[in-house]
Amino acid sequence: MLNFEFWNPTRVLFGTDYLQRLPDLLRTDNAKTVLIVYGGGSAVKSGLLQRVLDNLSDFRAFIFSGVEANPEYNTLMKAVELARSEKVDFIIALGGGSVIDGVKFISGAIHYHGDPWEVLAKKNNEAFNQAVPFGTVLTLPATGSEVNSGAVINRSELKEKRTMGGPQFFPKFSICDPTVVATIPERQLANGIVDAYMHTLEQYLTTSYGNLLQEREAEAILATLIEISDVVHNPSDYKLAYNFMLCASHALNGSLRCGAVTDWATHMIGHELTALYGIDHARTLAIIGPRLYEVQFDLKKDKLEQYGRRIFGIEGSKDEVAHLAIERTESFFQSLGIETRLSAYTDSQQDLIPHVKAKFTERGWTEMGQNGSLKMAEVEEILLNCR
Repeated sequence: MLNFEFWNPTRVLFGTDYLQRLPDLLRTDNAKTVLIVYGGGSAVKSGLLQRVLDNLSDFRAFIFSGVEANPEYNTLMKAVELARSEKVDFIIALGGGSVIDGVKFISGAIHYHGDPWEVLAKKNNEAFNQAVPFGTVLTLPATGSEVNSGAVINRSELKEKRTMGGPQFFPKFSICDPTVVATIPERQLANGIVDAYMHTLEQYLTTSYGNLLQEREAEAILATLIEISDVVHNPSDYKLAYNFMLCASHALNGSLRCGAVTDWATHMIGHELTALYGIDHARTLAIIGPRLYEVQFDLKKDKLEQYGRRIFGIEGSKDEVAHLAIERTESFFQSLGIETRLSAYTDSQQDLIPHVKAKFTERGWTEMGQNGSLKMAEVEEILLNCR
């Protein structure tokens, strides 16, 4: 196993009836002025926003709505200005990964004195050195953002999607109530399953370093996500929703990467599909993932075989099992109603490869994936094959 350091300070309250604990949780951080950030109307229609507000009667509370499915920099900057003007000292992210990611950016940008985009663009070694504390009330299980310190922010006019993070961006607390899954549309639930599944594969389909426990944990998450995938059609089933929410959190709370080699190239390429075409993040992963495994088949064959035998029960030679594992993965995504070819989302693909090459070259991304094994020529092959 590789050496590792693990630290996750987020307090997780998992189950029902935890919203009433909000006042005490906020007082722990001496909060007085709170900004509630959410996305669309589902938080209002479900009554969740009002329930949150009902528990904040002893605090100055402001709301900010409209955070997009891929949180937009310009939208988030409006929330930053509101937080600055009202001297907000705590933020509550009410939503899924996009809202939580957006709040991480807001919390860092509030006290940043320059242009916050320069931090996301990694210019001049700038960083968010201070963050307004925040907590989350999770709605859509998917990204694990409620239990980690990373975020991804979009800026459409620049066709950029950039990452950020740091130890100050762990939520102080996360309230995870599986009953809210019943309020989520089917499309988003399908996205959430694929997102959690691909987060797990990015940390599992690499190279075995003797990290047997993490491999079995990853396999447990993958097998459980397949088992409970009917939550897409039955989101009010508490057992399905509970396990779905738990899987998504465990997929990216940091434990799977302990002592393991990770990849993340599927995410890096997939982000460009979102930046260029506006495709849902999870769907970009479903497009890129299978094609990346095909292009890097020889490198990933051992783990693909293990994955195929343990998760899908496939029998045969190593090559047969590994190839069928890729096919079964793609079929699973399709069974959720998710298209796995780029042509299902756009007819305008002529700018894709030049765009990705230019962006990756600008960022110095010449060696990606596990141990820097993925080169630009292979990225081009993946993009050609995903059409």
